[in-house]
Amino acid sequence: MRLRVEFTTEPFDLEEAPAHAVAAREVIQKAQLDAVDVGPFGNTAEGEAERVLDAVRALLHDSLRAGATRVSLQVNVIGEEKP
Repeated sequence: MRLRVEFTTEPFDLEEAPAHAVAAREVIQKAQLDAVDVGPFGNTAEGEAERVLDAVRALLHDSLRAGATRVSLQVNVIGEEKP
């Protein structure tokens, strides 16, 4: 199964990326996921279910530890893993 995760961290800072946003993005960029798209107001990544779920756990842990007061995320099933 493949999953897509979309997430944002708060509080927002329009001047520079807060530490919690940087932490979350680093987790996603290091997680060996496909189709990673990092932006100023939202981030997405796709991949094999276990990798996405492991990344979500690390994302929550690291971003909250770095000062996030809210993490909004959505996880969608996007298809089955192809042999």
